[in-house]
Amino acid sequence: MQEVLDAIRHAAPRRVVVFTGAGVSADSGIPTFRGADGLWRDFRAEDLATPEAFARDPELVWQWYEWRRGIISAAEPNAAHRAIARLDDAVVITQNVDGLHARAGSRRVIELHGNIFREKSVAGRRRPDVVWFGEMLPSHAVAAAVEAIRSADLLLVIGTSLIVYPAAAMVEGFRGLSIEINPTPAGQCTFFIAARAAEATPPIVDAILEARQ
Repeated sequence: MQEVLDAIRHAAPRRVVVFTGAGVSADSGIPTFRGADGLWRDFRAEDLATPEAFARDPELVWQWYEWRRGIISAAEPNAAHRAIARLDDAVVITQNVDGLHARAGSRRVIELHGNIFREKSVAGRRRPDVVWFGEMLPSHAVAAAVEAIRSADLLLVIGTSLIVYPAAAMVEGFRGLSIEINPTPAGQCTFFIAARAAEATPPIVDAILEARQ
């Protein structure tokens, strides 16, 4: 950690991009929905979050999303969300659909996978405004994320394993100072901190803000 803090103070970064995944919301009690804790009535996310599942049984899919919305509505932003929000000029790129970054106060949030509380209509049918398995990421969100990362001088990668493309490719191409916070490394950043997001993010943000003074 000390080596990372020293690198931040030396760089004094002004253009910060924060790229987050499910791990940043874990300390808020939100399951990943892709592991055992995400099972619902013996269904996996892969069984329900698809256009085919929705076409086959939209009522079942909506019941699952209402269950998820209930869990997320009862959750609160944790120390990682709140710390990130202190970087009021940072761009936050998230793979999460829970809206917790905005609730914590982050103003520039790019939601790559949509938002579970929004809805859209497809062929006259109402559905959650989220990206399902087999669907493309919204082109406007991808373009905004790529541009933000391209112009950054510090990239924080928090709570994501970076195994999903094209999101992973955005980080792979970054050549500036980058810091990964996750229990296990994805191995694409300059520095890696093996820790939970809520534990390691606040001191990192403190160092960024101190370096700007």
